[in-house]
Amino acid sequence: MSDKEQGMILKLSVECVSRYYLKEPCIRVIEIHDHASLYDLHEAIQDAVDFDRDHPFGFYIANSASTYAKKRWIGLNEDWGRAEAEMMDTELKSIYPLGRQKLYYLFDFGENWLFEIRKARGAKKPEPGVTYPRVIESIGPDPEQYPVYGDG
Repeated sequence: MSDKEQGMILKLSVECVSRYYLKEPCIRVIEIHDHASLYDLHEAIQDAVDFDRDHPFGFYIANSASTYAKKRWIGLNEDWGRAEAEMMDTELKSIYPLGRQKLYYLFDFGENWLFEIRKARGAKKPEPGVTYPRVIESIGPDPEQYPVYGDG
């Protein structure tokens, strides 16, 4: 298989940037194929922070995480099946480069877990025998997806 057919490996820094009960920084650095889909990236992030896959999600491109930033949504559709299909068909290599903008992942539209995704410069060839995606660095504990409030 040629390098072009095999693709390249992207290094993405995924940081949880918004949730009111986030207690500590949470950053995961993930290596993933450039031909992986946004749906594959969703799965990798879920694995990296040990969340349940029990809520809708979406991706958008914006200049900042601000609520008021102009957003370009990918796969936002009232028909969840069509939205999910678009995310399965959108490869990471079609997203990058973004210039000054960043990719954001919003999980659970009620709780609004927001992750900012930054791509490191360059890409590398896949390493033989390595399974991607993989987490290569973890900063901080996993966020608590369902915190317990009060005395219970």
